[in-house]
Amino acid sequence: MRTMKEYEALFIIDPDKEKSLKEITGSITEDITKNHGKINKEENWGKQRLAYIIRKKTEGIYYKLDFSIDPSEVSALNNSYKLNANILRTMITAK
Repeated sequence: MRTMKEYEALFIIDPDKEKSLKEITGSITEDITKNHGKINKEENWGKQRLAYIIRKKTEGIYYKLDFSIDPSEVSALNNSYKLNANILRTMITAK
């Protein structure tokens, strides 16, 4: 039996990809469900100014996600998000 733990993730998505935002957020949630996780809440905070420049961008689209997943799957999720060119930054924290 898998022990599920609750997590909160904040993504900063490339603002140039606003037109394909649905596909990007869909792939983020798909990664979680593929790894036997469950999405609890999704929030799109919209485009906001960044505190500092990331990959020559001054703005980013903030996307927050609350989900439950087995703790052993979190590092695999983190790695796949780091490889995604559409995501500027990811922060996953335990609730």
